[in-house]
Amino acid sequence: MKGKKALRVSQIVVGLQILFVASFILVSLFYSFFYNSSISEAESSYDLVINNGRVIDPETQLDAQKHIGIRDGSIVAISDQPLTSDVMIDATDLVVAPGFIDVHSHSPTVLGQHFNVLDGITTQLDLEAGSFPVSFYGEHLRAGAAINYGSSVGHFAVRIKVLEGIDQPYIFAGEKTVVMGSPAWMQEATPEQIEQMRVLLHKGLDEGGLGIGVLLDYMTEAVSDAELAMLFEVAAAREVPIYVHVRRGYTGDPAGLIEVIELAKSTQAALFICHITHNAMGRIGDWLAMIDDANKAGANITTETLSYAAGGTSIGADVFRRRDWQAIFDITYKDVQWVATGEWLTKESWEQYSKEQPAGAVNHHYVKEPWVETALQWPRMMVSTDALPAVDTRIPTNPNLAGTFSRLLGHYVREQKVISLTEALAKTSLYQAQWMEQAAPLFKRKGRIQLGADADIVIFDAKTVAANADYGDPYQPSTGIQHVLVAGQQVVKDTVHLEQMYAGKKLLNN
Repeated sequence: MKGKKALRVSQIVVGLQILFVASFILVSLFYSFFYNSSISEAESSYDLVINNGRVIDPETQLDAQKHIGIRDGSIVAISDQPLTSDVMIDATDLVVAPGFIDVHSHSPTVLGQHFNVLDGITTQLDLEAGSFPVSFYGEHLRAGAAINYGSSVGHFAVRIKVLEGIDQPYIFAGEKTVVMGSPAWMQEATPEQIEQMRVLLHKGLDEGGLGIGVLLDYMTEAVSDAELAMLFEVAAAREVPIYVHVRRGYTGDPAGLIEVIELAKSTQAALFICHITHNAMGRIGDWLAMIDDANKAGANITTETLSYAAGGTSIGADVFRRRDWQAIFDITYKDVQWVATGEWLTKESWEQYSKEQPAGAVNHHYVKEPWVETALQWPRMMVSTDALPAVDTRIPTNPNLAGTFSRLLGHYVREQKVISLTEALAKTSLYQAQWMEQAAPLFKRKGRIQLGADADIVIFDAKTVAANADYGDPYQPSTGIQHVLVAGQQVVKDTVHLEQMYAGKKLLNN
């Protein structure tokens, strides 16, 4: 009896063991199925993936083949293994980089954004001229924007409002283009008027302006020391950058630079020097050394250069109306093009256009290639377009609009080898984003290929990328910009702008 009982107990134990093992296998299979289903579900939940690209993130120095998953406008996966989604981009043999941020553009128009995005730009800002009220900026884009856009508070517009009682919210508004010869551009402000401007600048910043833009060289005799100091004081008090086109001297005279450096040091305002190469000219090395010395002493100053070697502005600008521009730029009439026709000017045609069309644009060719190369090698240099307004392809503009960043990557990186590709990408996106964090926290998510970053991305062929736009033929899209994403939405696909895709947003400081 005892043996049969023992055998029965043993059988029960074995049965329980078999049941336990079977249960364990079933549970394991269930969890395995559930886990794999979760992975599959996660992968399929990506709105878009980019596979097989050479991913470059200048901030972390990532430069490797990776696969990127995007959801709700953000980068949510950077993987060593390919990802899957209903929408996939094969970036084999292509560079995947942060979308370019243009901090100096004067073309917030449908046409302007069309050519910008085909050059890899995902954010377009006018920080030199600015606007007031800031709510007006982007009037041409109210039906939808291809890329992000925003502006500083425009001192010039505030000045026109205070000195003339006229609303001129941007350099062009509707059919009205600013003419730089009215009292606001030539007349010194009273102490009371300076205080009125101070109030309006604060109002513009309260409305979301991304700093303060100062066209100082265009009103060089009108702005007093007291007014300029007030501008820096407001920027310092509000902890936003001030963007200054410095007063221009003869062939690189640094007096205008020294003036604003001293104010930046005394007020501790963050100072951005607009298009330094075009002001410093042959003394670009000296100007950059002065900025380096100021920063070592505790200042916060940065600057930008263009990739096209000409200046573009109005024939009615102060430097042309009231100063010896031929001596300043070391050029003459034959070095200047009338933008609207592409013709090279003579003394007679210059005088005719300046009298009949004082708001008309000119490209003056005086910048030398070595100056640009020197600027590009400065460690924190940014690159931007300084694009003139573009509203109709029948009315020419300058080529900066369509080819600035492709020219940098094709000419200066691949052909001339002035800087490396990673350095160039830092100068087109990362440095801009890092600087703009002082104006708006949202820029912490831009200019990077990192988890949690905004999916503003450009995908291009480093072997073929090149600018096609030129003076007299500006409306030529770049070569090699294959795909562009803004907030995770594809706005350029296989080099074609998807013109009904409005992924851009107006960027404010709050």
